[in-house]
Amino acid sequence: MKVLINSLVTFIAIEHIGFLILEMFLYTKPIGQKIFKMSPEFAMQSQKLAANLGLYNGFLAAGLIWALFFSKGKMSHALKVFFLSCILIAGLYGWYSVSKSILIVQALPALLALTLVITNVGKLTQD
Repeated sequence: MKVLINSLVTFIAIEHIGFLILEMFLYTKPIGQKIFKMSPEFAMQSQKLAANLGLYNGFLAAGLIWALFFSKGKMSHALKVFFLSCILIAGLYGWYSVSKSILIVQALPALLALTLVITNVGKLTQD
């Protein structure tokens, strides 16, 4: 179970690194405009806002990487719970306020991982 959980958490961290790259570096490029369904003009006008969002996604990924590789036991568990909760809340708000696809891409993986982390707390904190 630990391998499954850590694999899912790794997937979510990689996903958020991808969001960082997309929002900070590819936002005004054709791929960013296509993904976000926006005009080149709007992309240029909102570029700084998107870069800020990308930076926040990078912090979420960094927190999950910290939990996976640079902490053990109860600390690793607490970090996973905290950062997965942040991602879940952000995903739910994004689903409500921006796009239904955010539920599938961001909120559901975080909910699954968070549920597994919480229900396997005893097994995971004995590193």
